[in-house]
Amino acid sequence: MSESAFGAVAVRARTAATELALATRATKDTALLAMADALESEADEVLSANAADVRAAEERGTPAHLVDRLRLDTSRIDGMAHGLRDVAGLPDPVGEVVRGSTLANGLQLRQVRVPFGVVGIIYEARPNVTADAAGICLKSGNAVLLRGSSSARRSNEAIVAILRSAAAAAGLPEDVVQLVPGDSHDSVKELMRARGLVDVLIPRGGAGLIRSVVEESTVPVIETGVGNCHVYVDSAADLDMAERIVLNAKTQRTSVCNAAESLLVHQDVAEEFVPRIVRALQAAGVRVHGDECFAAHDGVEPATEEDWATEYLALEMSAAVVPTLDAAIEHIRRYSSAHSDAIVTDSQPHAQRFVAAVDSAAVLVNASTRFTDGGEFGFGAEIGISTQKLHARGPMGLPEMTSTKYVVTGDGHIR
Repeated sequence: MSESAFGAVAVRARTAATELALATRATKDTALLAMADALESEADEVLSANAADVRAAEERGTPAHLVDRLRLDTSRIDGMAHGLRDVAGLPDPVGEVVRGSTLANGLQLRQVRVPFGVVGIIYEARPNVTADAAGICLKSGNAVLLRGSSSARRSNEAIVAILRSAAAAAGLPEDVVQLVPGDSHDSVKELMRARGLVDVLIPRGGAGLIRSVVEESTVPVIETGVGNCHVYVDSAADLDMAERIVLNAKTQRTSVCNAAESLLVHQDVAEEFVPRIVRALQAAGVRVHGDECFAAHDGVEPATEEDWATEYLALEMSAAVVPTLDAAIEHIRRYSSAHSDAIVTDSQPHAQRFVAAVDSAAVLVNASTRFTDGGEFGFGAEIGISTQKLHARGPMGLPEMTSTKYVVTGDGHIR
């Protein structure tokens, strides 16, 4: 590694990770609680930095949904602090025995959880990720290198300065949390090529960012996914329930990856449900892109092939009528990003078939896709939602931020 600004930061992270691996749960929890208190007590400094980022974004003509992801307010800072306190209250995964046994020769074998070491996070826009990532990495014994987007640079700098100071005051090295220096793509490339200094990378953002990190990194990547999430209203659905779920999944917060982007309706309930849900969605300000059945209604735009695969992150939704449950499953398997897909049905056999056949990180029955979230699942603040199949899948909490090693204890055993 060259003597670059990034190289120096990465070396400090490696040193901090070694010390952090020896820290007790009490020390880590004290640091997390201090971080939470500091964020709240110094909220004005964060809000001032964020206001400058938001103004700059608006002046560049950034779309409203992306500005929403960037913007912080008192409630969102309180949420960041609450997330840190939640993580402090969770069990420490480090040292947990995953499995253990005594072998026939008397050797004692234990597989235990250990930190990765140094984790790099590459993410877009949302500065609340800065605190979430730092907290989960610290509790799981990992030093973290944060590379947020340049649009949130001032916000991230303010947050990280507060977190570093609180960690140091609690007796941990302040370099357990660092920002990657620089705003150019070169700094991202250095992070992606820092094999040997960085143990794992986690990208959070749009499809382009994730694809770039997965394809260009020499550091191992845990892939988080975009959210082209579906709600399927079955022939056996309670239509009042279906309307509530569709509206919540689409409109409760549009700029997040677990918001629903596609609606499928079984043809047996389409005559009653389609006009009803179109009216409800349009009343909520949702722009509907539909197949022939949906497009027959005023204000619905004909859907294109591109619409079926689009993560809108806005008040827009694709919608189609399907002839069978299996047709809905086939549509989801073709177009879903394998994040979160839901069925609304009163039929247990239909629900079981859907759950078995839909290959997504989260499959929901009679519940909104908005529940796919580390906090909602009781994991505390999450690092992201993995859509891959290796090691971690779904909301990534503390256990997913560890690896394992085998501890073998003998009494003079030789082979």
